[in-house]
Amino acid sequence: MTMNMRKLAQQITLLITSSNRSMRRWLLAALLIMAQPFTASIAHAGETLEYQVKAAFIYNFIAFTQWPGSAEPAINLCLYGEDYFGDEIDKLQNKTVGTRQIKVVRTNNIDRLQQCHAIFFSKSANNDLANLVNSLESYPILTLADTPNAISRGIIINMNLVNEKIVFEINLAAARKSGLDISSKLLQLATKVHQ
Repeated sequence: MTMNMRKLAQQITLLITSSNRSMRRWLLAALLIMAQPFTASIAHAGETLEYQVKAAFIYNFIAFTQWPGSAEPAINLCLYGEDYFGDEIDKLQNKTVGTRQIKVVRTNNIDRLQQCHAIFFSKSANNDLANLVNSLESYPILTLADTPNAISRGIIINMNLVNEKIVFEINLAAARKSGLDISSKLLQLATKVHQ
């Protein structure tokens, strides 16, 4: 069962990351609709599958976000703190969003964070999360986490595992303050949008 679910998650991830934008919207919606049986297996398959699904969500968070006036050829997706994704996040490496490739960067150097377009803050950064996010609020950086109450500390999109489902909430006020435009399609799928 676990092996079958892993194969399913890999196939979904591949489908989502290799599809065009309209197809990705449909696939994201389909993934969330079928989340009950899919995520029900997360508890059984463990942390690897959980982070496999979270990596697919992160790809879609990036795909449905617009950065102001950015013409750079790559989107730097940075991971700060302990890496729970392993190889799963590396599968996003060299995937494209429009014409831009995703480049995965692991760093614990605060001075390098301003070079990121999106940053996933690991649970291990929880104690210093508010200070880290506050130091970046004037930059157009999509901040992501999977830590309880991360939204109240300024994170823009936070994922949670609730009743064996991965859900997410969006801090729209923080996104606007950073100059980011998050698609209304993504906002509709969030469990809560903080204005």
